[in-house]
Amino acid sequence: MQSAQTGMAVLKGLARLGGRASLSGLAAHVSESPAKVHRYLVSLIEEGLVAQDSATQQYRLGTEAMMIGVAAMRQADPVRVAEPALARLRESLEVTSFVAVMGNKGPTIVRFEESGLPVTVNARVGSVMSLLWSSTGRVFLGLLDDRRTLAMAQEEFAHAAPDLRALLEALDVHDPVGALRREVQARGCASIKDTYLKGISAVSAPLFDHSGKICAVLTALGATGGFDPSPDGAIGQAVRGEAAAASTLLGYAAPAA
Repeated sequence: MQSAQTGMAVLKGLARLGGRASLSGLAAHVSESPAKVHRYLVSLIEEGLVAQDSATQQYRLGTEAMMIGVAAMRQADPVRVAEPALARLRESLEVTSFVAVMGNKGPTIVRFEESGLPVTVNARVGSVMSLLWSSTGRVFLGLLDDRRTLAMAQEEFAHAAPDLRALLEALDVHDPVGALRREVQARGCASIKDTYLKGISAVSAPLFDHSGKICAVLTALGATGGFDPSPDGAIGQAVRGEAAAASTLLGYAAPAA
């Protein structure tokens, strides 16, 4: 058992070093002697999990390891991964929460978990959220690098009521949509208060896939009077934490601070 654990530690260490490393670098990473790590690498090479570059003598993940990774990525469904988070948010914070993905018409709710507290919202599975006035849409707008999404937001802004446009123009009168995007990018999440629906506040955080691309958004909402939508509040921290944990399950590795 201990031998298997050491072998897996060597393999995981190679993956965490970017899938390629020298013997000395890998040994230092797993806190083992180079001679011991080399013995395990030989066995992993025999099983196709590791390969050695003849030119550089560095070790890299082998074909079998890549096949395991591909199989895991096929099972990495952001909606399924995020579902347990909805139940935890409901039970621990008594908030309504949902998961949305980017659809053809905009951010679309695909899973919805209602709290036991009476909160009336016109949002259900299949509902399409605003890119500009919902916290869900703002996360997609800020973190999804997509021209079509930006064009949809610009069109939405052009047709918005004057009082709503004024909210964004207060950020930057010359580039209100761009200013909103930059704000979301700086914060890494989004929150609203009485913007999308009067009397309703919400906070949203992104889910990232293994490539670092946003693939879904986790949102919690509630009645404004008893709901703190600030990103650093108890609800905001919980939503951001659940989104980060789900992203890890999807294979996302957050960049070092």
